[in-house]
Amino acid sequence: MVEIFCDGGARGNPGPAAYGFVVRDESGVIKEANGYIGVATNNVAEYTAIVEALKWLSNHKKGEDLQFFLDSLLAASQLNGIYKVKNAKIRELLVKIRELENQFSKITYQHVPRDQNIEADKQVNIALDQRSI
Repeated sequence: MVEIFCDGGARGNPGPAAYGFVVRDESGVIKEANGYIGVATNNVAEYTAIVEALKWLSNHKKGEDLQFFLDSLLAASQLNGIYKVKNAKIRELLVKIRELENQFSKITYQHVPRDQNIEADKQVNIALDQRSI
């Protein structure tokens, strides 16, 4: 089982936004990544983190079981089909996620408290801090 911790954030909502993710397997952390996405909402940044993680995973862990950990209750609930997606930009990102999901055996999305997603949050802040220099 591959574990992926994802986070996204915006300074202001919308505002300068970034994503971050951390991938772990039985050997420990195998990938940390982040990126600046321009002006966006927190929710767009959260979904972008999942898309970018899935893109990386499709090149390195295709066919594996994935377990995502998200501190966004909204994103976890929407990805699990509990809440509907009404926002057009989020719908676009959700379509990308569903397409990428086809490359893996099983995927779960679990909501976790912020304090259990510190490493992914750190990646978001690295991207935002680098952009503001």
